[in-house]
Amino acid sequence: MKETSLYLRVGQLLPYAMSDSNTTVFTNPSNFILLGIPGLEVAHVWISIPFCTMYVIALVGNLTILFIIKREQSLHGPMYYFLFMLATTDLVLSTSILPKSLSIFWFNSREIHFNACLTQLYFIHCFSVIESGIFVAMAFDRYVAICHPLRHSTILTNHAVAKIGLAVFLRGGILVIPHPVLARWRPYCRSNVIPHTHCEHMAVVKLACSDISVSSYYGLFVVFCVIGLDVFFIGLSYLQILRAIFGLPRKDARLKTFGTCSSHLCAILAFYISTILSSLIYRFGQNVPLHFHVLTANVYLLVPPTLNPIIYGVLNKQIRDRLFWLFTHRGT
Repeated sequence: MKETSLYLRVGQLLPYAMSDSNTTVFTNPSNFILLGIPGLEVAHVWISIPFCTMYVIALVGNLTILFIIKREQSLHGPMYYFLFMLATTDLVLSTSILPKSLSIFWFNSREIHFNACLTQLYFIHCFSVIESGIFVAMAFDRYVAICHPLRHSTILTNHAVAKIGLAVFLRGGILVIPHPVLARWRPYCRSNVIPHTHCEHMAVVKLACSDISVSSYYGLFVVFCVIGLDVFFIGLSYLQILRAIFGLPRKDARLKTFGTCSSHLCAILAFYISTILSSLIYRFGQNVPLHFHVLTANVYLLVPPTLNPIIYGVLNKQIRDRLFWLFTHRGT
């Protein structure tokens, strides 16, 4: 056994143990090394500008949404409770990846402790699943409000909303637990370098020197459960909503009713289009450059938390009016 050092393009010497056969195994390495965006290291500072801008928008926008809903009594209803959950989820999701990514871009701080890496992995995937579940809950709320308006207050009581929210968070928490558990049990060999800005699930387990088929298949199962089933239930809800809308006698009534769904539909499209695009590129884009994989993975995690507060601030009349009142009131 001898100590060797691997010189990376990032200009950093990373010592780790290797055997002559290049198969040395070390269980639970103390640290992983995040490369950032491989191939674009010289542009890290420039790439950090849009990343940081999106993070600031996500923080300010979602905190504003939380503040408005908490303060305005008229917004204490099922749709806004789910929006409150969505804003909270977006804050956690963006904060799970951006601070570490920016520290890589700005300070070349690439090391991340093994346990911190698994924790980040869990939070990223857990809250992505939770966000998808919240969109399903919001679609159900729109279905009840439009198709059964007289029963909306009796079906979606505060107690029912709390139970739905709890179920959504438990589903996300439980479904993702095997990801870090399986990753922790695996032996790692040859390298502790992750060619990514954050501890993405498959990027971590690919460093293991054991069979990772269980992790890979379970990851596909989670994707199917989340994207497949959630999109199915959202689509089913909106089929019923469209039937009810087209059954209205007046055009202005149809437009007004559909307008109550516009912000939700835009948020859904922003989330699922970016998620599906990232999944397709990851699974079938073997010839796609690695830096494009990493950028796409960041986009699907950063764009929805950035766009959601903008979408609801622009398209939701109650939120928009309250925002306008806050700005004009502060100026007087």
